[in-house]
Amino acid sequence: MEGEVAGGGSELKLELERHASYLSVYGTDKDDYDFCKTEFLRMSGMYWGLTALELMAKSSRVPREEILEFIKSCQDKESGGISASVGHDPHILYTLSAVQILSMYDKIDVIDVEGVIKYITSLQLEDGSFMGDKWGEVDTRFSFCAVLCLSLLHRLDAINVGRAVEFVLSCMNFDGGFGSRPGSESHAGLIYCCVGFLSVCGRLDALRADELGWWLCERQLPNGGLNGRPEKLPDLCYSWWVLASLSMMNRIHWVDKAALEKFILACQDSENGGFSDRPGDMTDPFHTLFGLAGLSLLGNTQIKPINPTYCMPQETITRLKLEPQLLAL
Repeated sequence: MEGEVAGGGSELKLELERHASYLSVYGTDKDDYDFCKTEFLRMSGMYWGLTALELMAKSSRVPREEILEFIKSCQDKESGGISASVGHDPHILYTLSAVQILSMYDKIDVIDVEGVIKYITSLQLEDGSFMGDKWGEVDTRFSFCAVLCLSLLHRLDAINVGRAVEFVLSCMNFDGGFGSRPGSESHAGLIYCCVGFLSVCGRLDALRADELGWWLCERQLPNGGLNGRPEKLPDLCYSWWVLASLSMMNRIHWVDKAALEKFILACQDSENGGFSDRPGDMTDPFHTLFGLAGLSLLGNTQIKPINPTYCMPQETITRLKLEPQLLAL
């Protein structure tokens, strides 16, 4: 099936109603095995599903007050950070997911905002990098989470932005891409994090944009899909990581949009709703969000416009009066 996606055949339809139904009931059965085994990433799972529903203008299908109460219960009173679920350790990834949800809902006062700011600042190291949590792992993803979260709270001044930029730029490779740390292999997901980081910090000028744009466009395969590194299979989520990076660099027209759209639509479950990593695989909220987000960047008007830096509806970013940098053409 994958090899036929970019070719001819009948036109594929975007099944918005089925996707909304799929997401609105996902995770509601607390006795379900999948519900229990995914507890460690529940906050991010909520962000994926709720953002997808927002993009489809279907967010009224979920119990908002219950969601707000859950987020509030996940904030650690001592550190100020937010965890994936009640009883878990706080982490910068889940702290960002919570702030993104509350920003979309315009309910940021549900949590202790100063506590969140204190938590994020405590994770910055002397070289400008960020740990993900108290256990000390350092990764450019966490630099991205830190600046995105603080910018949503209008408190970028709470960290040393200059040193944070220096660390991220030290992770740039000969091909223009970025890895998780200095010397690590370029990867499309980490490239998105670093380009997004530089967009928030107003330093996209530091990119080798043509080299990086070429590397990202080389991720497109004959079936229209995108991969994250050379010699890998296509995966729907890279429709976001690659396209969003190219969008921030004003080079989204460098990919074959029509072929990619066909690949994304082929990843739908047209009967039960949701998107999968590749046509015919199991669906999940993660790929459902990034499938819809990719279609939004491609200009599909059935979905709300999405901001390529924040992976949130553009209407939210406009309301918050945020202006992430985009490269000039």
